[in-house]
This record gives sequence, C-alpha cells and structure tokens, in this order.
Amino acid sequence: MKNYLFILLFAGICFGCNKTAANEVKNYVRMADSEMKRNPESWMLDFSEKPKWNYCHGLVLLAIQKTFDKTGDRKYYDYVKSYVDTMLMNNGLEISTYRVDNYNIDHINPGRILYPLLKETNDSVYKNALELLRSQMLTHPRTSEGGFWHKQIYPCQMWLDGIYMASPFLTEYGKTFNEPALFDEVAHQITLIAQKTYSPKTGLYYHGWDEKREQSWADPETGLSPNFWSRSIGWYCMALVDVLEFLPETHPKRPEIIKILQNLAAALDKYRDPKTGMWYQVTDKIDADGNYLESTGSIMFIYAWIKGSQNGWLDRSFLEKGKAAYEQFVKQFVVNDPDGTVSILKCCSVAGLGGKGNRNGSFEYYISEPVRDNDPKATGPFIMTSLLLNN
Repeated sequence: MKNYLFILLFAGICFGCNKTAANEVKNYVRMADSEMKRNPESWMLDFSEKPKWNYCHGLVLLAIQKTFDKTGDRKYYDYVKSYVDTMLMNNGLEISTYRVDNYNIDHINPGRILYPLLKETNDSVYKNALELLRSQMLTHPRTSEGGFWHKQIYPCQMWLDGIYMASPFLTEYGKTFNEPALFDEVAHQITLIAQKTYSPKTGLYYHGWDEKREQSWADPETGLSPNFWSRSIGWYCMALVDVLEFLPETHPKRPEIIKILQNLAAALDKYRDPKTGMWYQVTDKIDADGNYLESTGSIMFIYAWIKGSQNGWLDRSFLEKGKAAYEQFVKQFVVNDPDGTVSILKCCSVAGLGGKGNRNGSFEYYISEPVRDNDPKATGPFIMTSLLLNN
C-alpha cells in the first residue's frame, strides 16, 4: 500500500485543512486539476476509451465549469468546451452517440453544461443542442400518472437517479427560455416519486418503483425495490437543491419540495457511521456484514446539506453538520498521490435495477458491484461541495 501519510508530510501539504500557508491551493482546484491530468482530453472522463454523450461527463464538467466561474482560469472553460465541441454535430442539431428515440433519461444531464456556454458565446450551436435535448422530454415515455420512465429499456419504472438526470436541466431550461410549464412538470416528477418510494419507517426513499410490478426486484404489492441505495438517494438530494436554485419562489409546490428536502436531510443524519460520520453503500444496514462506507453517496449528501443550508432551505445547523462531514470525508476518502494529484477512494462504480446480470436490488447485489477510485460520481460532487465552502 502506498504510504500516503509519508507523501503528505514530505510535501508539506495539509489537504482539506482550513489554516495553511498563504499559497494553499484550494481543494476544488486540486481535484479539478487532478481530473484533467488523469484525463487529458475531456471526453476521456468516466474511464472512456472513445467519446460518448454521458451523464458522468456532464457531472464532472459542470463542476469544472463552476471552477472556471470561481477562478477565471480559462483552462477550465476550454476543457469543458472541448468536450461539447467534440460531441455536437450539424450545428448542434445532432449529438454524437445520442438519439432522442432511445429515451434514456441519463442523456439529458450533460445538457446542463450547455447553458453557460450559450451564455458565454451566444452561439446557436448550443441553443440547438439544448432544444434537441428538450425535445426528448416532450415524447419521453411516462407512467400512467405522468412520471418519466427511467429508460425506454426499463418500462414503467421510475428511479431516484432519474430525477437528477432530467429535473435540474428542465428547470433551468424553463427559466432560460421562459417555459414556465416546465416548473410544474419538474415539481410533479419530484413529488410523484416521493409519494411512490418514501418509507415512513426510515424517512428514506427506495431506489426504484415499477408501476406494473413486473420486475423481479419489484414488491408485488407496492412495486418498490427492496433496499435503500445511498447514491440513488444522493442523486435525489442533489436534484432537490439544484432544482430549488431555479424554481420560482412563488411556485405552489416549492414549499412541498423544501419539506421533502428537510425531512430527508434529517433522516440521513440518523444513518451516519458513528465513527467516521460517513454513510454506507446500503444506507440503513450499518451493521450488516459486507456493507462498506461509500464515497459517492456520502459526498452527495454533504453537498445537499451545505447548499440547502446556505440557501435557507435547511436549518443553519446543517451547514455546520455539512462542514464537519466534509472534513470527515476528506479524512476518510481523499488521498494525495505521488504524482501530485489527489484521489477519492471507495467509489461504487455503478449499480442499477434489472437489465443484464444480477441487478435484483438485493443487499447482496449492491455490495457486490465493483469499487474503484476517482469515479466521476465522487469527484464531481466533491469539487462542487468544495466550491460551496470555498475550500
């Protein structure tokens, strides 16, 4: 095992410390620079061997765009723009590897990085691409109550993940292009999945819901998947605070969405590991053999706590909890590498419901998926959380 402590001391660096030398490099800069060093071309993110339109790229590049907004360093802007310019074709009327009629809700999320590019350049190529992605959601398949299916290949199913994948994009679209009906649409998606997946016993939300009760993982009475997966709840948490950023103050469902956030934030506080302050892969099964502290879900929760509190949607105490949890996250998961980069450990690479393999929603399934370092679903939220704290 690498002797990270020795490297840390030898370099004279205190990653995550608040009081350091005047030339301290901020955590968001160190992580953004590390991701760019690991992935010299921005399409290489998410361990990609060839360019693809992918929600993980969107997540990290949104964080890197925000790093540009904070620092003004053009290299971050250029890195984001290079990905988009690689993927957009035919003046933005087409996107490489993307098709509307695949109806994959994950493919909406990368569109969020188009908004700042449009604002910066006023180039129609970015507006055209935004309109293309918007068009998918006009015909995207739905449940009988209007909930977006997660994907066409997963019929009649809503997953918590999908709320993050489309709702912040649509809310910003509604604000940018004066389409107020989208605010109602997004509020409906958030509150509908809350009604379907909420557990009164725990205060948490189940990963997925099958309206037809046809999937092997679906409870025959409720249609619910059987477990609470931290990252799926993390996606939902991030969706709530990112939507609230753009949802009008006067929207009639805004108080309900804030209440969902408040209740979920309080519930999550009960499921932290007492020793480390972090969260487990399967959220509520803290003492179960094989369960492990997982970084992507943990940083998503911390992001939502901090952003929610800074904006007044959560009690001020969650800002203090979030700051403390952030420091615990750095201690538990962040290491300094010999080449000067920094890494995040213990990231669940992927998990889902149905499809190929044994994706049956069981506890055994969730803990069996591969674990790796520097997954975008940790590095992106870490950069964004560090920016919120100016760390």
